[in-house]
Amino acid sequence: MTTVRLTAAQAMVRWLANQQAEDGTRFIEGIWAIFGHGNVAGLGEALHGARDVFPTWRGHNEQTMAHTAIAYAKAQKRRKAMAVTTSIGPGATNVVTAAALAYVNRLPLLIIPGDVFANRAPDPVLQQVEDFADGTVSANDCFRPVSRYFDRITRPEHILTALPRALRVMTDPAECGPVTLAFCQDVQAEAYDYPESFFTPKVWRIRRPEPDQAELEAAIAAIKAAKAPVIVAGGGVIYSGAEAALAGFAAEHGIPVVETQAGKSALAHDHDLNFGPVGVTGASSANIICESADLVIGLGTRFQDFTTGSWSLFKNPARRILSINVQPYDAGKHGAISLVSDARVALERLGGAIKGLRFAAPDARLKADWAAAKAAVKAAPAAGNALPTDMQVVGAVQRASGPATIVMGAAGTMPGELHKIWDAAPGGYHMEYGFSCMGYEIAGALGIKMARPDADVVCMVGDGSYMMANSELATAVMMGLPFTVVITDNRGYGCINRLQKHTGGAPFNNLLDDAYHVNPSAIDFVAHAASMGARAVKAGSVAELEAKITELRGGEVPSVIVIDTDPGPSTAAGGTWWEVGVPEVSARAEVRAAREKFESAKEKQRLAD
Repeated sequence: MTTVRLTAAQAMVRWLANQQAEDGTRFIEGIWAIFGHGNVAGLGEALHGARDVFPTWRGHNEQTMAHTAIAYAKAQKRRKAMAVTTSIGPGATNVVTAAALAYVNRLPLLIIPGDVFANRAPDPVLQQVEDFADGTVSANDCFRPVSRYFDRITRPEHILTALPRALRVMTDPAECGPVTLAFCQDVQAEAYDYPESFFTPKVWRIRRPEPDQAELEAAIAAIKAAKAPVIVAGGGVIYSGAEAALAGFAAEHGIPVVETQAGKSALAHDHDLNFGPVGVTGASSANIICESADLVIGLGTRFQDFTTGSWSLFKNPARRILSINVQPYDAGKHGAISLVSDARVALERLGGAIKGLRFAAPDARLKADWAAAKAAVKAAPAAGNALPTDMQVVGAVQRASGPATIVMGAAGTMPGELHKIWDAAPGGYHMEYGFSCMGYEIAGALGIKMARPDADVVCMVGDGSYMMANSELATAVMMGLPFTVVITDNRGYGCINRLQKHTGGAPFNNLLDDAYHVNPSAIDFVAHAASMGARAVKAGSVAELEAKITELRGGEVPSVIVIDTDPGPSTAAGGTWWEVGVPEVSARAEVRAAREKFESAKEKQRLAD
């Protein structure tokens, strides 16, 4: 056996550089790194030596550089991924939030935090977490609950098994998620005679599981017995590459399609059978169809509460659920008829079995009425001094966008408004709404641009999320990657302020004026963004915003456009109930009234068939 003597860190980097996606490019496109004492000497030296074949990028914050990596993987439909490395203490724990985001959204991310000394000679080292009862614990154990696979590299030969296990998980369509390989800092620098064969290039193929025959027959029978089915399209449609199959299946059989946040843009918004977004942030057209459906066909969806209206949306007493999902955990939720399968394969098998079956066409007026409702709230406002609404801002961005635009967001007001009223081109919608993590937006836009360099990426972010995390704007400037950031400044957390009032609460601690302060807040977002090198301007009106988007598009650095907005209004049309705990006892009459509505809505919940 031919061997090569390398440090464990050098061997890890060489192996990662030789792992290929199905298109022949690197599966792990590169690594984001913030060096500290726990990774600079070992991994840092190895990455420098491989910099021509395995890129390293420097982030400004560990959490947000991981968000960039996650957004890249999402934009690549999980066909490619990135890695991140940090030091052993706060640098590592800063990534835990990002790991949870990837975990919830089922997205691949390779996390390589430095760890304590395996030999324990210098214990306790700088930033070491000491557990009085367990000598094996380190800060990196925080990753265990939010990693699909966790390993600690305490000997150099451990990577021979740990690395293949890591990529097996990251490329498994059912188990896909973040992997953590905690890398002891002394082990990174230790040498070992590795087999040359270990570094042979390998192509990692994403399997397409076929359905079990008995499950397939049950699904076919359920569809044939239905009178009014609906397809709830989730993110699994996009990750499977099943968009064309879904469009054809829906058209051939006349089954209306509604879209979750993760599934939006699987179908073109103007497809005849696309009845729009579903659920709490859904269209009236979609929700009316779901209320009367007797068979709800979940296609690659987790059936999150925003999709189901906390299980109050699907009201037909004869309703049944057919859940098609590559993950058995999801396929079996809420007593569903399970079909464990790749989404595209499932559509092909079902389509072959129900040829000639066509259902009554849904009422086309539902789509027309919803289109009119969207147009009304997105229309440019009449001249005047009133602050624009978020919907009017969305309308301006929509009018300034084209087929190459990818609109993205994560938290606050924008996910709801974009899900409801944005007309998405195929593949033109990127929303992190599994974890809905404030601060994902700008870092995520950078990741999308790295994955889709020809796309016109538009990041929609409120002032609250911008303040949470914005430093990767400077990274994008350094890297020369342009995208557009629209900051809607409503001076606080407008979305949660509305929810607070909706549940009967007094406006409190959300908008800046309602929070404790000695001096009023007056943040100059234009100056802040410009200080990081972005092209930054203030739009004084919706018309000016629309013009500025067109004027500043392209270039070599990101563009930031700030516009003041009214924190109060939201799109009234559409939507459905969402369960949020309202106090049973309160001195406020508004809370007591909200509790009565809550109890009435709870009676409509249907947790199982």
